[in-house]
Amino acid sequence: MTGNKNHPDTWSVCPECLKRIPAYKIKEGHSVILEKTCPEHGVFSVKIWEGKPEYAAWNKVKLPSKPQYIATETSKGCPYDCGLCPEHRQHTCCVLLEITERCNQSCPVCFAESGVSPDRDPDIKEIESWYDRLMSFGGPFNIQLSGGEPTVRDDLTEIINLGISKGFSYIQLNTNGKRIGTEEGYAVKLRDAGLSCVFLQFDGMYNSIQRYLRGADLMDIKLKAVEECKKAGLGIVLVPTVVPGVNSENLGEIISFAIDNMPAVRGVHIQPISYFGRFPEEPALRITIPEVLNEIEKQTSGLIKIEDFKPPGGENSYCSFHCNFLRMPDGRLKPLAERQTDRCCAKPGPAAAGAVNKRNFVARQWSPSDLSAGKMLKAADNNCVYSSAGINTDSIDLFLENINTRTICISGMAFQDAWTLEIDRLRDCLVHVLSRDGRLIPFCAYNLTSKSGRSLYRGDDHNRE
Repeated sequence: MTGNKNHPDTWSVCPECLKRIPAYKIKEGHSVILEKTCPEHGVFSVKIWEGKPEYAAWNKVKLPSKPQYIATETSKGCPYDCGLCPEHRQHTCCVLLEITERCNQSCPVCFAESGVSPDRDPDIKEIESWYDRLMSFGGPFNIQLSGGEPTVRDDLTEIINLGISKGFSYIQLNTNGKRIGTEEGYAVKLRDAGLSCVFLQFDGMYNSIQRYLRGADLMDIKLKAVEECKKAGLGIVLVPTVVPGVNSENLGEIISFAIDNMPAVRGVHIQPISYFGRFPEEPALRITIPEVLNEIEKQTSGLIKIEDFKPPGGENSYCSFHCNFLRMPDGRLKPLAERQTDRCCAKPGPAAAGAVNKRNFVARQWSPSDLSAGKMLKAADNNCVYSSAGINTDSIDLFLENINTRTICISGMAFQDAWTLEIDRLRDCLVHVLSRDGRLIPFCAYNLTSKSGRSLYRGDDHNRE
């Protein structure tokens, strides 16, 4: 971070034309501003960090790891050569398969801008070819079935079962929960097909929040969806898209609800609003990672503290945060932190190791709580965190029960849009979308849209200037 106009800190894109331009990080007190100038469209300035922990202290350096499979050549430079290209610096952790563009909602906020002009759904043969292609790319990876709204497909259970048969052991459903909450027994069918986790759109505890973000009063359906997943034995992760002044003050209640519904609820995964796809207004309302952490500490009355959270070991440090907590008998939450030296002194490890660790952690923590004893022992062995948490391990049964039913993960992912995009962060991405033409595209590149709605990769627009 230099702020030196002669030496850009990173590269970004113009929000108007999506052309690659230099960008500068300017520190102002506890804030960091990303500033860039397009020769044609002028200056753009956006806050990317606000408050403590300090920006520099959050950085966790990793040694770049070339993708397992290079599908495109470097020609025009990032973000225009995705496929993945040789300039990418991370392996794939999880892959989104967009199995439909249709949706049973019309949300004012939608990453995918679903339902506007839906293309035909890929048939089961095409999806089978996707699974096979991912295996050839170095799979199995964690799979996220997404869209659109995947549950509008009546063959969803067949798609899940097919993925399991191809060797993908962790399959997650990204859903608004409407069908799960209104169709008795549907969650059981998903579980029987092999689904591991329901990644449930859950923006807050009040209908006023639902109306702003989703355009309808949906709280009853959301609560019913949680109950149906609990009865079916599916892992649940609550996923709020956070807009300051709309639901940023509701994070504590969401987390409290999640704790009350353990062990079925395996985590809360917070997504600060990003301005791509469909959004209701100018991209002025922003909330950064430290602001989210400060709100969590304040709203949980110190039950959860800022210092409990760590930067990621897989993706770029400035993309996310996480902490796995053990709920103690007295109601306290004890962070299960990795054993590590100070980040300033620690030697950087290979990025690929972080991708593997994250893939394994997500599959373990977000899956249903009734994992076998053997799997739980292996998980504890691999992470070496539980014995340091003060759990009585004299009784192996008690030990397994604790790590099986009393842990919850609070995490978040700050996706980048055309205003906040940093090429350095994009090249470290491990969450990829498989495009219809068979390329792996980093999530933020795939969803990147200009102010007018022009896309680099989504849909039929591949005009990568």
